[in-house]
Amino acid sequence: MMIKRYSGFVAMAAYAIALLQPQVASAQSGVSATDPASAVNVFLGTSGDHGQLSPAASYPFGMLSIAPQTYPNLHAGYEHNAKKVLGFTHNRFEGVGCMGSGGNILIKPFLGDDPDETELLKSTEAAGPGFYRIGFENGISSNIAVHKNSGIEAYSFPTGSKHGFYINLSHTLANGFVAEEHTANANSLRGWVDARTTCGAGVYRTYYYIGFSAPVKFEADADHKLTLRVEGTNNNVTLSLGISSVDVAHAQASAKNNGTEALQTASHTDWNKTLGAVKVSGDAETQKLFYSLLYRTVQSPYLISEADGTYRGTDGSLQKTNKTAYNGWSIWDNYRTQLPLMSLLYPDRYADMVTSIASMYKYGKKDYATQHEPSNTVRTEHAMVVLLDAWRKGFKFDIKGIADSLIAEGNRLDFAKPDKALESSYDAWALSHLMDIAGRKAESAKFRAIALKYKDYWEKDFKDVTKRDVDRMQARGLYQGTIWQYRWFVPFDVKGLINLVGGEQKYIEQLDYFFANDLYNHANEPDIQAPFMYNMTSQPWKSQALAHKYAADTVVQYYFNDNSRGIDPFVNRIYRNQPDTYVRTMDDDGGAMSGWYVFTACGIMPACVGEPAFYLNAPLFSGVKFNFPDGKQFNITTTNFAAKNIYITSATLNGKLLNRNWLTYAELRKGGTLNLALSDKPDKNWGTKDQYITDINAK
Repeated sequence: MMIKRYSGFVAMAAYAIALLQPQVASAQSGVSATDPASAVNVFLGTSGDHGQLSPAASYPFGMLSIAPQTYPNLHAGYEHNAKKVLGFTHNRFEGVGCMGSGGNILIKPFLGDDPDETELLKSTEAAGPGFYRIGFENGISSNIAVHKNSGIEAYSFPTGSKHGFYINLSHTLANGFVAEEHTANANSLRGWVDARTTCGAGVYRTYYYIGFSAPVKFEADADHKLTLRVEGTNNNVTLSLGISSVDVAHAQASAKNNGTEALQTASHTDWNKTLGAVKVSGDAETQKLFYSLLYRTVQSPYLISEADGTYRGTDGSLQKTNKTAYNGWSIWDNYRTQLPLMSLLYPDRYADMVTSIASMYKYGKKDYATQHEPSNTVRTEHAMVVLLDAWRKGFKFDIKGIADSLIAEGNRLDFAKPDKALESSYDAWALSHLMDIAGRKAESAKFRAIALKYKDYWEKDFKDVTKRDVDRMQARGLYQGTIWQYRWFVPFDVKGLINLVGGEQKYIEQLDYFFANDLYNHANEPDIQAPFMYNMTSQPWKSQALAHKYAADTVVQYYFNDNSRGIDPFVNRIYRNQPDTYVRTMDDDGGAMSGWYVFTACGIMPACVGEPAFYLNAPLFSGVKFNFPDGKQFNITTTNFAAKNIYITSATLNGKLLNRNWLTYAELRKGGTLNLALSDKPDKNWGTKDQYITDINAK
């Protein structure tokens, strides 16, 4: 969106008159190659149970995220259609379940003597990457900007009014408050807040500092609540905020007082650098949707280390690094899409993310969270799959130093339920390879044997699809899915899976039935790889059609994320650039679902996390350019590009014919040009040989 700059609150009041609905600040028909941030619609997925997202002022991989807390409460603390605002909160984990997570340090501006008597009703609103602005019917307005761990909230009150701020230090999105300590003096508030992580599994601590531009008088209230009264006739009051996972001193050092315009400009510049990692050419509206979803993939994990290298481990200990440290994981959700996307678009950052994942095995790792997390987080199952994938892509870490902790986690793998059995088999497969890399041959053989037992579990629960419960959500104790949806989850041994089904012909017939009868569930992650599973067969064009269908066409969706099979299905496009995008009940899950779209729109998709290869499909753009940090570029160009041309008929890589339907990570990162010739009719010869098919027996 085009950034509009306003000087002071007089100008802010002027622009607010024209903003009768939430909007992005862009009137351009195309997307500038140097300003993709202006194309982002931060209101995508912010209404109802359609994404669980917010329009918060945020920064790439930043912990600080400032947005209104609307009434009634939703997962992300915000509802697009709500008018009533309870105040502003300063963190959230975007797109997750369990009633959301974050929502710390609620600040409410008020008029008069009693905060409860001020009702904040939204009248105007505008937002984009790094900023959020809102005006209320009572004349109060707020202009918010975020850059890294710095935030500025500039409030304007009606002339001559008596006003102040109400601060609730115990506020959370899901009743997760644990404890807090604070000190108020010299027009500042500082301290820390402990709150529970997503799903209430662990505890994280946020250190903060808030400076006030006008003299304020603090009045302590009960239960961790404060009332601040602005003294004198200061109608414009600016709050300078800083947060840290290390200590209050670092939080105070992050607080800036150079104004929202400067902070917003700096943030916009950095957002452009981040989103500029990939350039797409084609339909302007599709470009806007693409960058709005790419924006969602870089909200987390969070950068938790300070400029001097200090950070907190997952045991609460103070550590130091000469790199950067990250935390805030949703790996079970996004290890197949968002994290592989980070490895491709941001390999420099990803190197430190991988080191940070590995460090959890050193300082403490739980499937959900420890009791001393340095930031909010969700869950970390399948971290060992991510580590294997990273190693095979060239990202190294101290594998020998964490080998014992990896083995300990491997010994705790859960095979008690059908879905857990397949997921844990995947982990055991990855762990077997990691132990081989670490030189632990006996353990490697042990976990390979454990992984091979997936065949017994599959034969028992997933082979027979004639049973009456195979299309029922949570049958046989499944977590979120059906027998039909989970049965395809053997990404590490598709060759073995095909044999278990009864050979390629039967495998294809069952996939055909699965999709023809709308048994696929894009509202959650259990089978999001299934549309690409024809790529391992002699009929890869069917995966090309399904990739386009679920990314850009109308679909029928019977299954929802509330563990139900709806009587009335969802019938629409899943990915739309509007507040009620996605399927009903579908969470973005830490960038998992937006990452799926970004990959598909670019024309590639990870074949199997742990294997450094990507399947090909027709991109949604005439051209895609990856701009890597080392200056190399990889271009995906097309011949005969059109919306209806969803099939690949031929390909060249750097001018040479390419008959396979996959590329390696190394080929992409090396740079070059892939040209895809497209058609509205499938070519039943291209890509049918030399398939990239996973085989547990392969070395």
